[in-house]
Amino acid sequence: MTQTTEAPMEEKRSLSFVEQMVENDLAEGKNDGRIQTRFPPEPNGYIHIGHAKAICMDFGVAEHYNGVCNLRFDDTNPSKEDTEYVDSILQDIKWLGFKWGNLYYASDYFQRLWDFAIWMIEQGKAYVDEQTSEQIAEQKGTPTQPGTPSPYRDRPIEENLRLFKQMNTPEAVEGSMVLRAKLDMANPNMHFRDPIIYRIIQTPHHRTGTKWHAYPMYDFAHGQSDYFEGVTHSICTLEFVPHRPLYDKFVDELMDFDKNTTGYRPRQIEFNRLNLTYTVMSKRKLKALVEEHLVNGWDDPRMPTVCGMRRRGYSPQSIRKFIDSIGYTKFDALNDMALLEAAVREDLNMRATRVSAVLNPVKLVITNYPEDKTEEMVAVNNPENEAEGTHNITFSRNLWIEREDFMEDAPSKFFRMTPGKEVRLKNAYIIMCTGCTKDADGNITEIQATYDPESKSGMAGANRKVKGTLHWVSADHCKKAEVRIYDRLFNVENPSADERDFRELLNPESLKTINNCYVEDFAATMKPGQYLQFQRIGYFMADLDSNNEHLVFNKTVGLKDTWAKQNK
Repeated sequence: MTQTTEAPMEEKRSLSFVEQMVENDLAEGKNDGRIQTRFPPEPNGYIHIGHAKAICMDFGVAEHYNGVCNLRFDDTNPSKEDTEYVDSILQDIKWLGFKWGNLYYASDYFQRLWDFAIWMIEQGKAYVDEQTSEQIAEQKGTPTQPGTPSPYRDRPIEENLRLFKQMNTPEAVEGSMVLRAKLDMANPNMHFRDPIIYRIIQTPHHRTGTKWHAYPMYDFAHGQSDYFEGVTHSICTLEFVPHRPLYDKFVDELMDFDKNTTGYRPRQIEFNRLNLTYTVMSKRKLKALVEEHLVNGWDDPRMPTVCGMRRRGYSPQSIRKFIDSIGYTKFDALNDMALLEAAVREDLNMRATRVSAVLNPVKLVITNYPEDKTEEMVAVNNPENEAEGTHNITFSRNLWIEREDFMEDAPSKFFRMTPGKEVRLKNAYIIMCTGCTKDADGNITEIQATYDPESKSGMAGANRKVKGTLHWVSADHCKKAEVRIYDRLFNVENPSADERDFRELLNPESLKTINNCYVEDFAATMKPGQYLQFQRIGYFMADLDSNNEHLVFNKTVGLKDTWAKQNK
């Protein structure tokens, strides 16, 4: 009798509440079983890790249910938009590993939105208001007090049509007129109190030029764009919960205007946004940091932008793993930066090439090693992945080691270099420290040691055990490099909740530049985008500023979470 063993079943991933809602819609046969989502960024800045969470949800749901996720730029405010931001968003989404179905722009629908607004006016459902923005805000009332009608609320339809068309002329003055939907000035939802749906902007649009002078507001363009494209699930963050009734109201009106008889309509679902400790997610604040030169651009490695994290050395897989680990809920939370760094550390451990680098060098001379001799030692590229092979590192009489790895008068549990004790030089020999040389101020300028010729790594005698292993580079076979060490961008855990100006909360020690560093020759061949581990130090990546004449490396994250210990 032959005994068979069933293959273990793959553990089913738990569904987010968003996915459960999608599955319920599928089970009920809504939208003919079709799933279509969209990611709708505004092209007025670079996207950050908060947007990456939305990207993972929008694209992930479509992928999981064999649907499609389109990319649509919400380009309804030309005064803040630029093609630079469009290009950067396209690059960042690709880098994160996602592909969109179709590429759309809200500006694709300007004519249809204009026609819809004309219909709203003709139906007596919209009017032109000539009050100032301050007057409109004041007469809207408060959450506990109803608003008062605009003096222009009951204008004749013909006059509203004439003025609305006048809004879309080069002569129209910004702020002189707006188009408002005529809804309910007593509604407890402030968004229903005759919301502004069109305003005048006399800035050329990056796609349509000077064709338009009046532009739709977000609430009037977003749901309608979803409807035009066939979106089934409009997934967004919790701040849009109070907007949802207005989203549905405008879709209802649009279905009437469009004479929709299929019953198809998009559904808005909200989840919690991503907040990180010691940083800010406000695009306005991030833009201020860039424009006021408080950081070195949108891709500064201290920034929470996707391009900043890419430049720092984060992998797209690590960002996605972090987002998956914190999940999606209906409650806002502040996520610890250490959780993100732990995800990065875990991922890079599997993909980073190991190299030797010395950041705080002191000379080590192997006194019994021939002066004119060199050897090529074999170094494993990644012990987590044998297929990545090996490379050679040159060994010689004169080496650089970390200054912190030597102590002249060391305690018993100091397992690095100290006179009279043996340590192993990684991939090389066991050595014993014999002494050191100091300058007039007592600073150590050189360390002396002898090596055991029978202890070379890979040789029979190499099995002799010593407690300490140090990394090194040959002083005559290495490259000088600049290394940038990054810390938290802000000094307080939750700068967004602090009453002080966010600029006052910046950490003056968030960037430390070390110029007198040395890396092995192999490390000098690495380019931006290649993940490195400086052995015993942390994970690094060559910076975009790096070149053959001036090597620059960014520290991505340490091997351990030392920051939490230091902070404590």
